[in-house]
Amino acid sequence: MRNRFDRELDSLNNELIEMGALVENAIENATQALINRDGERARAAIQYDMPVDEKEKDIERRCLRLLLQQQPVATDLRLISTALKMITDMERIGDQAADISEITLRLLNEQDLKHLEHIQQMAQATIRMVRESIDAFVNRDLALAQAVEAYDDVVDDLFTHVKNDLIDLIRADANYGEQAVDLLMIAKYFERIGDHATNIAEWVEFSLTGKHKNERIL
Repeated sequence: MRNRFDRELDSLNNELIEMGALVENAIENATQALINRDGERARAAIQYDMPVDEKEKDIERRCLRLLLQQQPVATDLRLISTALKMITDMERIGDQAADISEITLRLLNEQDLKHLEHIQQMAQATIRMVRESIDAFVNRDLALAQAVEAYDDVVDDLFTHVKNDLIDLIRADANYGEQAVDLLMIAKYFERIGDHATNIAEWVEFSLTGKHKNERIL
């Protein structure tokens, strides 16, 4: 019975890796679409939303089967409940990648997009956070989960840089006001992706320690 349960947990890990890869690809496509003003890649990023949603449902069903059909001990309960929390955050990440691409499609006709360097850095930082937060769960790596949590400060600092860049842009030329608002929204979505990756890492820490944000739960 335990061997079967362990195989189910391995399958759960694999599905989480697959869902993580989907959202990473969505962010990467959204980023490249913005940097290269590529409408096709923007639409491709939006198309990831449906398979991400389907994967969330598949994982949710698998978790519920594990809870109902098996008799998980406390450690297993923490793993399964963490997976349920993780997929909610990953689904939101997919939504936000689509939101970024929707704005990018509006920006395609802009003659000159300003101050994308820090936004691109934010994108790469958030992709790293998403990947490592999922790796931390799969490998039961507490140190990696805590490193992801700490790395959120990097994304927050980059958001401040973007905001200051865009304020300077508007001061220099008010004609860039609408573009600046759109780019600030994109940066905000990347910041939220970083927050969701942090949430995942915090739940990974819970799965390993029974504590969530230093408060014991299970």
